[in-house]
Amino acid sequence: MSNENQKPSATPAAVEPKDSNSPFLSEPLPQGTAQGQQHSLNQVQQDAPVSASVPKYNLPRGANTGNVGSTTHFGYQTVNSDDKAQKVAEVFHSVAAKYDIMNDLMSFGIHRLWKRFAINMSGVRRGQHVLDIAGGTGDLAKVFSREVGPSGRVVLSDINESMLNVGRDRLIDAGCSNVDFVLANAETLEPFADNSFDLLTISFGLRNVTDKDAALEAMYRVLKPGGRLLILEFSKPIFEPFSKLYDLYSFTALPIMGKLIANDAESYKYLAESIRMHPDQRTLKGMMEHAGFQNCDYHNLTAGIVAVHRGFKL
Repeated sequence: MSNENQKPSATPAAVEPKDSNSPFLSEPLPQGTAQGQQHSLNQVQQDAPVSASVPKYNLPRGANTGNVGSTTHFGYQTVNSDDKAQKVAEVFHSVAAKYDIMNDLMSFGIHRLWKRFAINMSGVRRGQHVLDIAGGTGDLAKVFSREVGPSGRVVLSDINESMLNVGRDRLIDAGCSNVDFVLANAETLEPFADNSFDLLTISFGLRNVTDKDAALEAMYRVLKPGGRLLILEFSKPIFEPFSKLYDLYSFTALPIMGKLIANDAESYKYLAESIRMHPDQRTLKGMMEHAGFQNCDYHNLTAGIVAVHRGFKL
């Protein structure tokens, strides 16, 4: 495991929120079905792979920062920047019902160790406020719910309603009563007020964001002074021979497993491509510093297949 370490400063404890109204919102949440998806979870489980018949999603408001050009990448494809969020939404609507089992199969269960490492780096304490961005099915949020205790609060946010539904059902069944569920665009984090959270995490979600610079700036905005950001994401293997084997696995086995388990090979082909298009470890560290984060470091896991990046708002 390769590290670039610096010692963090301690994060302050948060004030206990009111139970009747989430303390993190700077404006009322949108009403209605936020992504235009009328499917229940049972329907999602029965759906075929996403096709043109899937309705256009009413996505949370985008950033429109101008930081990206008129086109961007969607895997290896070049697409209109305004269309990428829709395409990513279709991918995760398609895979939501099988997301957890596919993660176990694709990583041979190692993703649980990666997430545990990130949680151990979080420094989370009782009474704190935590935002898990692109939190999907709630693996991290479930642990944070226990760690912050009844005097703390966790927000599980995602841009995709299908994923958020799965996470909400799992955490409610687990008795996580101190968790809010908010549909939010990572590029703006618009519902959340400035200086709201002691800890921000985003796990395997940043690579799907169109404007990563805008997302990092939004994360800096909503983080409290003294708070920390953790990014757990696929990255660049540090050994060239291993990298070639990893490519072979990614572009052959993943689509096959996606077809057999989730009846969707194309979404897992996109997964492999999106990993290759994501910034490498040093580039992402520089992007975090440019957004204002200090004492940034990263830790390579499994020879750099995955990296945990950390930065602080001081």
